[in-house]
Amino acid sequence: MAPPRIAVCAADTEYAVEAATRLRALHPTVAPEVADVIVALGGDGFMLQTLHRYIDRNVPVFGMNRGSVGFLLNDFRETALIDRIAAATRVTLNPLRMEATTIAGQRTSAIAINEVALFRQQRQTAKIRIEIDGVVRLEELACDGILVATPAGTTAYNLSAHGPIIPLGAGLLALTPISAFRPRRWRGAMLQRTARVGFEVLEPEKRPVSATADNMEVRDVVHVEVREATDIAFTLLFDPDQNLEERILKEQFAP
Repeated sequence: MAPPRIAVCAADTEYAVEAATRLRALHPTVAPEVADVIVALGGDGFMLQTLHRYIDRNVPVFGMNRGSVGFLLNDFRETALIDRIAAATRVTLNPLRMEATTIAGQRTSAIAINEVALFRQQRQTAKIRIEIDGVVRLEELACDGILVATPAGTTAYNLSAHGPIIPLGAGLLALTPISAFRPRRWRGAMLQRTARVGFEVLEPEKRPVSATADNMEVRDVVHVEVREATDIAFTLLFDPDQNLEERILKEQFAP
């Protein structure tokens, strides 16, 4: 069997660009538009950018860390790349789909691999009503913001906001408030992956709110709906001893 055609993409940092140059000198590469596997060199942010950029290609991505944390990436090594790809563990991720409506009536749809988050835009606390599958579950949350995270995204901003870490196969989403003021003791919820989450911004002119889907931002929103995008699936490749399930498990026991 012929080896897979690989494309090498790098973040625009010296560290990543140099690594890409060395890889291309050692391995034959093709353009991402015709590759069987995309090799992404950078940090977690660049990995997310790569997945978004080639969302229509539906090919697996093997990331190698040339950034800082590298939670979604493998260790960088120049040698045995084809063998590593052949032996890699596949992880399939379904992202979230955000549908946001602004004060002006503009509607925007966006995809989030990690989380959809709402944030207050100015000094005043945001006030947000929360619906789950059309039923109001929280009449008014006064907060700096709130987010919905995929299992893979629960180790990112969600964890910093003191949300739960969810294993990939749990079939759940995390709903986590950001600096909740009222009700002060509410710590969020875990929802079925099929849940349709609705956010209604109360007093949007006085207390403006923005919504972000990964790195896509919509300002001055009045209503945001979030659900799992079951029609989209990303495939990430991991070295067997560094698979994503194991990393998520380790995060739950990190000091």
